[in-house]
Amino acid sequence: METPKEWTKEELLAYILLYVANSDLQESNGEKDFIMSKVNREIFADVHAEFDNDNDYQCLQKIIQGVESHDYFKNDYAELFTDIKLMLYADGEADEMEETTFMYLRKILKK
Repeated sequence: METPKEWTKEELLAYILLYVANSDLQESNGEKDFIMSKVNREIFADVHAEFDNDNDYQCLQKIIQGVESHDYFKNDYAELFTDIKLMLYADGEADEMEETTFMYLRKILKK
């Protein structure tokens, strides 16, 4: 997969949602279904393979780099954060780690 600077909006969104979904160390079927409702299966599979090879620090660096190098969400963070918030409840309830990850992403991405 390309570097985050070359990712499409869908690839970046899938990566961010995977990061949130896995923040509690488990990825439910509901979370997978939610991500695949936002991107196609091929993008999901490609991004998931990339995500699986990254540690937490690398994930955050890729998210920051992807958001900074594109203006995908610059004027519409509300849409991104709505998708993240919906991800929190994709499996029925928001886990404390997922909520913390959401708040942390809001802080670092809206700087």
